[in-house]
Amino acid sequence: MKKVLLVIPAYNEQKNIIHVLEGIKRCDAEVDILVINDCSKDATKEVVEQKGYNIISLCANLGYSGAIQTGLKYALLRNYQYVVQFDGDGQHDPREINRLIEAIENEKCDIVIGSRFIVKNQYKHGLFRILGTNMFSHIIKVFTKKEITDPTSGLQIINRDAFKYYVDSGNYPEYPDANILILMIRAGFNIKEIPVIMHDRLSGVGMHDSPIKNIKYVIAMLYSIFLCVLKGKRNLKEVKGIGI
Repeated sequence: MKKVLLVIPAYNEQKNIIHVLEGIKRCDAEVDILVINDCSKDATKEVVEQKGYNIISLCANLGYSGAIQTGLKYALLRNYQYVVQFDGDGQHDPREINRLIEAIENEKCDIVIGSRFIVKNQYKHGLFRILGTNMFSHIIKVFTKKEITDPTSGLQIINRDAFKYYVDSGNYPEYPDANILILMIRAGFNIKEIPVIMHDRLSGVGMHDSPIKNIKYVIAMLYSIFLCVLKGKRNLKEVKGIGI
């Protein structure tokens, strides 16, 4: 068993998941791979099992947050030191995995986020999402004094202190983006960003690919941020003392 677990939440990613898994294999990263099949309606489960990859299939659709939490709990039980969150739709570049691992070990931080916006690249970001990203980046800075350029990035590496806090505290929201970053920074966890390359999803529809879903996301995120701010700052020793 390696010290890094790569968690891939997958919902109806039959057409993408094997391409993603084979790309990870080619990059020769020192990670164990776990696919969380979020009760897909297509053949995601079957194609992953046929290739022999480790998979947990949920009996109900828990959404992105629930799938990630499943992977974090698995990592905690199996004593992994780091968890890499990696999308199953082909947007994340497997070559960035080793860079994330190197960054979290060298920088001695708790979370490293792969940012699309530190360095200009070819990633296509719609106007609505650009406005949302800028708004949430500003909100994070207001409440934490820290600049996060890509608060909605799902490409992250988290150390054991951080993912154990997610599991034990119960403070992992439906949409873990700007809200969870505010909570973690105010709790004393050290978060850094590195520039990464991302791509458009290979096929299918993402969870933010409709105006209605985007409106729901913004409302839910603002409400969740409000709750996170109400919690106030917590002492880092208290946070890291949760069963570690």
